[in-house]
Amino acid sequence: MRESAPRQSSAAGARVVLVHDWLTGMRGGEKVLESLCRLFPDAPIYTLLHIPGSVSELIERHPIRTSLIQRLPKPERYYRHYLPLFPSVIELFDLDDVDVVISTSHCAAKAVVPTGRAVHICYCHSPMRYAWDQFDAYFGAERVGAVSNAALRLVMAWLARWDRATANRVDRFVANSSFVAGRITRYYNRRASVLHPPVDTQFFTPGGEALEQYFLVVSALVPYKRIDVAILAAAQLDVPLKIVGTGPELARLQAMAGPNVEFTGALDPETLRDAYRRAQALVLPAAEDFGIVPVESLACGRPVIALGYGGATETVVPGETGLLVDRNTPDAFADAMAEAGRRSFDLSAMRARADKFGRERFESAFASLVAETVK
Repeated sequence: MRESAPRQSSAAGARVVLVHDWLTGMRGGEKVLESLCRLFPDAPIYTLLHIPGSVSELIERHPIRTSLIQRLPKPERYYRHYLPLFPSVIELFDLDDVDVVISTSHCAAKAVVPTGRAVHICYCHSPMRYAWDQFDAYFGAERVGAVSNAALRLVMAWLARWDRATANRVDRFVANSSFVAGRITRYYNRRASVLHPPVDTQFFTPGGEALEQYFLVVSALVPYKRIDVAILAAAQLDVPLKIVGTGPELARLQAMAGPNVEFTGALDPETLRDAYRRAQALVLPAAEDFGIVPVESLACGRPVIALGYGGATETVVPGETGLLVDRNTPDAFADAMAEAGRRSFDLSAMRARADKFGRERFESAFASLVAETVK
């Protein structure tokens, strides 16, 4: 496994730029970007696409420089269709006078081309999922049809080769979990430091609200999140399920959901915090790369029912702060949800677990990591 030696650069007074895949909403990656904006308040942000008003005021205050994707027809709606263009477009950013590049990447941002003197640190949320191990979840024949499936398989094989080849543009990888560090080793043949992402445990706190009977899903509505499993599990138990989030899977999920399921769309932070505080438990049916949402739930004093694979195994303590489910099936999740309804979980244990992932910890550790790398 190759670990590049960092190129020499001065940390003091260095010109830093941030590179992010796209700015279309406030998800886990954007919360990491917020922390980087605090650490580097003068750094411009380079991104494939920016939908004004879709991210926090802190991010919006930075100079935001977009790519050619911004000028294509209806990019806010169709940007995922422009995926084959991302490799060529990300390489067009002009970073000639930059000393430090910090990319936050789950798609193309890590492939930006720095100058020969610049140090490139990539905070990797995941290697490109749909090009590696999530192809069928996104582009299976049952979703897109046999012809499109065959064509997309060729496109994604090409993207996977490009994704691997451009890993050498990064001097240091930082993974958001040990699970993702393993994927970086497997797909890029590179080692990665592990630094769990920031959670605002000063904002997400327990409250005095009365518990309600519903279970909660907070997620982007995309295929690999397997929200259909939660819907079918709730139907088996005939219990209310509240789904917070938006995404391309909305229509399909609404079509399969019964009257016990409420789709709230995106919520403002205060309303989301209230939803956590009142829920019986958070349900997480997918293998998460890390999962900021479960830590937010724990910070609010509510247990997590998660698939026992991936990032959730690094945040959920079985029997203490929630339950880990060994199979990603409606039956298995229904059993776990029923068990969670019968059990009591210790509030102090959940809160203490969440505090291990606080925002201040992340920002202090990332600043040290940059100082150590940029010499």
